[in-house]
Amino acid sequence: MAFTFTTLKQAIQDYTESNETSFVNNLPTIIQQAEDKILKTVQLPDFRKNVEGSVAAGSQYLVMPSDFLTPYSLAIDNSGYDYLIFKDVNFIRQAYPAAGTTGAPKYYGIFSRTAFILGPTPDAAYTAELHYFYKPTSITTSTDGTSWLGTNAESTLLYGCLVEAYTYLKGDPDLMQLYAQRYMEALAKLEELGEGYSTTDSYRGGEVRKPRS
Repeated sequence: MAFTFTTLKQAIQDYTESNETSFVNNLPTIIQQAEDKILKTVQLPDFRKNVEGSVAAGSQYLVMPSDFLTPYSLAIDNSGYDYLIFKDVNFIRQAYPAAGTTGAPKYYGIFSRTAFILGPTPDAAYTAELHYFYKPTSITTSTDGTSWLGTNAESTLLYGCLVEAYTYLKGDPDLMQLYAQRYMEALAKLEELGEGYSTTDSYRGGEVRKPRS
């Protein structure tokens, strides 16, 4: 059964047998916490996105999309696409300690929650293409009250929400353990549709795939 925001909230209340006001008021937060946990555990092909942007001459930084979660690859158009190597900020800072050192960027890293850092500092304006894993609209804020997880991963979303709900309620430990077990079982099935995490981006390190059963 697919969930909408309304039916998911009601299911959580039915399972927990709680209609306490503060609990009900916090259900959107509880659901978002469960969604975030799922999305940060499983990378699904449905949540890949490509966007183009501009790298400014003399600026080390490239603004991230607002829905960015993790990168697959970043390339610049330098008379043909050059794929940048994903590195830690410390590596880039050590390789190019002076911001005034310019050239066609070779490396990129996650500098903050909103920006990448490039190394060396771009010597000209370049078109950039980012392939990334994005955070979809939450079921709690979507215009029609639906979401991909609510429609296609109902069990994972429900049991994830129940784990968060019982944590909030400080509920029965045995029930919490049961829901946690069912969540992990549903999550494992969902992972078969997705891809395992890699410590590097997909262009250089490849993608770790879970065997299909």
